Amino acid sequence: MLTREDIEGLLSKGGNVAGSDGGKIGGLGQLYSDDDTGEPAWVTVKTGLFGTSQSFVPVEGARIDGADLVVPYTRDQVKDAPRGDTDGRLDPAEEARLYTHYEKGVRTYSEARTDTGEARGRLRKYRAGAGGTEDPRR
Repeated sequence: MLTREDIEGLLSKGGNVAGSDGGKIGGLGQLYSDDDTGEPAWVTVKTGLFGTSQSFVPVEGARIDGADLVVPYTRDQVKDAPRGDTDGRLDPAEEARLYTHYEKGVRTYSEARTDTGEARGRLRKYRAGAGGTEDPRR
């Protein structure tokens, strides 16, 4: 299982995401961690002309090969994935569409709540803090 530190290392090196056939899909974009566990759940892949689009791909089943994150999906599967909002959080409906696309089945979980009691997605974009790393469970 890949850790947040593994993926941070690839991000700091400007790593790429490669498909199951070994071909480059695109540059590694962002890491989304599970709010409950802090573990990496999804990454984005920079696709499209000049890497201006980002596609989500699950970290589950991925491995590191040098400076690449190799995912068990083809380039077409990743590029055809439903687009999610990369504003910092995946909402439950977006996550369900992505799991369905990658044939992982719909995952159920208790929705996290904001301080005001509003439901929110449980996955958030990981951000490195100054001099260290931010705990993604906050």
